[in-house]
Amino acid sequence: MNLSQRITNITEGGSDGWEVFYKARRMIAKGVDVTELTIGEHDIRTDPVILTAMDQSARGGHTGYAMVPGTQEMRESVAARLTERTGVPTTYENILITPGGQSALFAAHTATCSPGDRALYIDPYYATYPGTIRGVGADPVPIQTHASNAFKPKPEEIAEEAAKGAASLLINTPNNPTGTVYGRDTLEGIAQVCKEHDLWLISDEVYDTQVWDGEHFSPRALPGMAERTLVVGSMSKSHAMTGSRIGWIAAPKEVITHLINLATHTTYGVPGFIQDAAVFALVQGDGLEEEVAAPFRRRRELAREILAEQNTVGLIPAQGAMYIMLDVRATGLSGEGFANSLLDTHHIATMPGESFGQSAQGHVRVAMTVADARFKTALQTLVGHAENLAGQAQT
Repeated sequence: MNLSQRITNITEGGSDGWEVFYKARRMIAKGVDVTELTIGEHDIRTDPVILTAMDQSARGGHTGYAMVPGTQEMRESVAARLTERTGVPTTYENILITPGGQSALFAAHTATCSPGDRALYIDPYYATYPGTIRGVGADPVPIQTHASNAFKPKPEEIAEEAAKGAASLLINTPNNPTGTVYGRDTLEGIAQVCKEHDLWLISDEVYDTQVWDGEHFSPRALPGMAERTLVVGSMSKSHAMTGSRIGWIAAPKEVITHLINLATHTTYGVPGFIQDAAVFALVQGDGLEEEVAAPFRRRRELAREILAEQNTVGLIPAQGAMYIMLDVRATGLSGEGFANSLLDTHHIATMPGESFGQSAQGHVRVAMTVADARFKTALQTLVGHAENLAGQAQT
């Protein structure tokens, strides 16, 4: 009996670079005190006021099947949020509620890519991107970026790949893993490529509330882009609701109609009491979102202060999201080699840049997800370890 290639090829290519993470978890399971700076999991939990709203909804009886596209109130709340923040008129008919952002990414590629299509994405990338594309039967094609340009994509390089034929382009700003925020000029260039080469644009905007420099701009708001853009959003990062698994896709009405059919045959919707809690969270306005974002803004400033005092570890401009990307090539090690050395020597776990593609070789991603004092100590230790290794490499 054979399994389908669509399922067996999801992790095509062997290692996904997450061995350091799994190694750290094994150490923790054995009782080792490890400072985890690996995944994007808040060090705070969902606000109790949101949980109270969830509890009241569940105890009030909203525990049966919810409407597959999402409740009317949730879809309208997301539409109102997007209209206010982007200026693009959006109604509930442009919204599908999904079980988290990852489900939305899969659905978006299912809608825009036929089996065998080339689907473009920016490298470095969130670790699931190529597997998600393979999962819908498409061919993932990375577009390399460069640390010297803060990992911002160059539209002309996207155009080179698009000219070979492609169905879609996936971007992510603010970016995980690099923390880079794409400016309007970059997005206008990307939009022009999409229009010239008839690409669907899938814009992953789950970090839109975590911008430290500049402002978030959605490419859906650019002229001629609303009709070819699918925006992925989520409550996970903005409201620390990672375990609630609730996200959305914003897209043209006709796309949403087909995506509702897909949801009917796959996820069958999101529990109503979770949607009610999300509506409660959204109608509170910016206050809850700013409270969730504040620790990362604070720790980003702390990281900039620490790294400004040395010349061994380079900081990619951390403009947004809950991560910083550090250049450790001066140590003579790869990102994976440095991450393993740091974990073995100091019990500090980071993610190798190689986990997120070839462009980030020689870097590590640090999640700013532990308390300030512990974060400061860990980062100072990381710098000291890098300086020791760099010194050894020069002798």
